[in-house]
Amino acid sequence: MRIGIDLGGTKIEIIVLGDDGAMLLRERVPTPRGDYAATVATIAGLVTMAERKVGHDGTAPPIPVGIGIPGAESRVTGLIKNANSTWLIGRPLRADLEAALGRAVRIENDANCFALSEAVDGAAAGARVVFGVILGTGVGGGIVVDGRVLVGPNAIAGEWGHNPLPGATEGRPCYCGRTDCIETYLSGPALAADGGAENAAALERYEQRLARALAQVINILDPDVIVLGGGVSNLDRLYDRVPRLWGEWVFSDHVATRLLKNRHGDSSGVRGAAWLWNR
Repeated sequence: MRIGIDLGGTKIEIIVLGDDGAMLLRERVPTPRGDYAATVATIAGLVTMAERKVGHDGTAPPIPVGIGIPGAESRVTGLIKNANSTWLIGRPLRADLEAALGRAVRIENDANCFALSEAVDGAAAGARVVFGVILGTGVGGGIVVDGRVLVGPNAIAGEWGHNPLPGATEGRPCYCGRTDCIETYLSGPALAADGGAENAAALERYEQRLARALAQVINILDPDVIVLGGGVSNLDRLYDRVPRLWGEWVFSDHVATRLLKNRHGDSSGVRGAAWLWNR
């Protein structure tokens, strides 16, 4: 068995997967926002509860735990960085959880967990190179190659949301301190501010921007599959329209990359956290 945890800004979700990927348990509790110690304690309590409910014998080796977070663990210090759950920033989350749980813990960015879930047994199962995209409150990305998350020496592989949108000139400010980041055009709030999904002109602008941004990814990474997640991924027309548009900016006479909707929905992140122990 494997335990996966999705540590979000408003909720903490836990899942237990069997070796075949079957879900044995899934529960959610509110996140103790702003309280780091309570966050660690809540996660530890969830793991204890989950092991009890699935009948884990306390004399057996502990179940492996993987955690997806809205940020990254510094390769230099081991502390959390780039987290929009700001009370995690600068904290030794993995070390504290390992002490609380009495076992090794694996931590990855939540977009990486999403990509891993969809690559292992989701929409991109069987593909060698997968780029997973989160189009939600923010915009994130993760890369999986041969079933393994690509993290990089700076722990920022796949973070395309804070690159400039190709061709953008509006100077939109981003919370990261830069302007015209992809996130400021392709997040859910950005679409809503531009007229929303019910506005045909706004959707056409969104599709053009998404096509330009993903063409940049294809030119650099050339993935077999791009999987969309997050609230905006539920717009079914994207999967037909965007591949018709992106060829204009892809450096190739033909684009074989497939654009797919996620298979596991809002379970992808927490499932991917569990699959961190599939390495």
